[in-house]
Amino acid sequence: MSQPLRTRSLAELGVAPADVIDTAVVVQIPMRVRFRGLTHREATLIRGPQGWAEFSPFPEYADVEASRWLRSAVESAWGGWPTAVRAVVPVNATLPAVSADQVPGILDRFPGCRTVKIKVAEPGQSLRDDIERVAAARDYLGSAGKIRVDANGGWDVGAALVAIAKLNQWDLEYAEQPVLEVADLAQLRVLLAHRGISVPIAADESIRKAEDPFLVAKLEAADLIVVKVAPLGGVRSALDIVAQVGLPAVVSSAIDTSVGLAAGVALAAALPDLPYACGLGTAALLDGDVVANSLLPREGNLTLERASHAIHSVSLNDVDQWRAEPARQDWWKSRLERCVSLIT
Repeated sequence: MSQPLRTRSLAELGVAPADVIDTAVVVQIPMRVRFRGLTHREATLIRGPQGWAEFSPFPEYADVEASRWLRSAVESAWGGWPTAVRAVVPVNATLPAVSADQVPGILDRFPGCRTVKIKVAEPGQSLRDDIERVAAARDYLGSAGKIRVDANGGWDVGAALVAIAKLNQWDLEYAEQPVLEVADLAQLRVLLAHRGISVPIAADESIRKAEDPFLVAKLEAADLIVVKVAPLGGVRSALDIVAQVGLPAVVSSAIDTSVGLAAGVALAAALPDLPYACGLGTAALLDGDVVANSLLPREGNLTLERASHAIHSVSLNDVDQWRAEPARQDWWKSRLERCVSLIT
C-alpha cells in the first residue's frame, strides 16, 4: 500500500512564514456541554487569499502532530479546495456523554438530523449510563432514525463485545473505534461475526493518529473509516487516504468553529461516494462562533455554498467577543511559530 500524497510546503504554496503568523487570531469559545473533557474550545484563525482557515489541534498534541493541522489550514487559506462532486452534505447530530434527561434538549439543536452519533465509554461512567443515553436517543428519533456510538477506544475487546451486544438492541448503524489498537479491532470484528452480531466497525483514531493509516485495511479491521480534515493534513491528503484505504468514509469534525467545519464540508463534497451522514454539525455544541451565521444543519444538511460563505465572512465583532486572554494568545502563537518552522 503506498503512502499518502505529501501535502505541499509553505514554499510550494508561495507562502512566507510571516504570512501565516501575522494574520493569526486566537479565540476561546465556551462549550454548551462538556465534550471530550473540554468546557471551552480554543482555535487560531489565519487568513489567506482563499479566505479564513482554522488551526486548532488539541492542547495536549505534540508539535509534530499539530503541524499536520497547520498544513491543513495553510492549504485551505492559500491553496483552496478541490473540485466538488456534490453541493449538499447530510450531517448527523452529536450527543456527548450526558444524562438521559438531557438528550432531547441537545438533539433539538440539530434540526432535521435523523442520524445521531452518541459518545459512550466515557471515563467515570458505566455501561448503564450508555444504555440509558442510547435508549433516550432512540425514543427521540423513533424507529426510522439511525444511531451510531463512539467509544474513542475506551473499551478492551471483552468489554466492547458485551457493550455492543447490549447497545445493539436499539439497532446500531455502526460502532466507532470501540477499541484502540488496530489488531484488537480486527479481533473484535471476528468475534462479533461469530456471535451473529452484525454491527459494522468504524476506525477513527486508527486512521488519523496512526503512523500507518493503511493498517486498518491490511488487517481487515474495519468496515468503514472516519476522516477529519485537519489531523490528516488537509482536504487533498484526506481524499488520497480514503482512496488508498478503499473503505467507505464518514467525514467528521474535531469540534471546530464554522471555519474549520467548512473544510470538512469541502472534503465531504469532494469524496466520490458518501454513503453516510457526516459529523459536521458540531457548531451546535459551541456557545458562540466566529461567523454571524454558523454552519448549523438545516433540514439535516450543510451545503458547500454555506461553507464557502463561512470562510469569507468571519465577523471581527465575534472574534473580539471570543478573543482569548493574553496568556492563551501567547501560548497559541508560540505553538503556531513552532509548527510553522516544522512545515517550512
